[in-house]
Amino acid sequence: MGFKIGLDVDAAPEKVWAALVDVEAWPQWTASMTSVERLEQGEFGVGSKARVTQPKLKAAVYTVTELVPGRSFVWETKAWGVTISAGHLVRPRAEGLSTITLRVTQTGALAQLVGLLAANTIRRYVTMEAEGLKKRCEAAA
Repeated sequence: MGFKIGLDVDAAPEKVWAALVDVEAWPQWTASMTSVERLEQGEFGVGSKARVTQPKLKAAVYTVTELVPGRSFVWETKAWGVTISAGHLVRPRAEGLSTITLRVTQTGALAQLVGLLAANTIRRYVTMEAEGLKKRCEAAA
């Protein structure tokens, strides 16, 4: 079960990446996040944890499981027999601009059930995040 969205962003990949890894600022540009709190100091990287609070959802702690600096990161949370994985990818395109791809997948014993129950919310929130990121980065470009 999962959802993916890609958008072209008229901003340099470096600016998009900087906005992505400043996770505590996400609530400023997407209404899909009420708060994001880093749970440790230092550089954002594999092992970094953040408590994410979203409207209509229980707060969840996400842990970065993969990171390619300047390009992508994946973070995951586990609850109710389901692992939720959220991927964030920035790709350069012509003339110094970017394409972003955001995806959410669910795996585990209850993934199908949770996916069916939450599909509309997941789709709406991932779309809000992609559109908010695009707007934020293009305004700063």
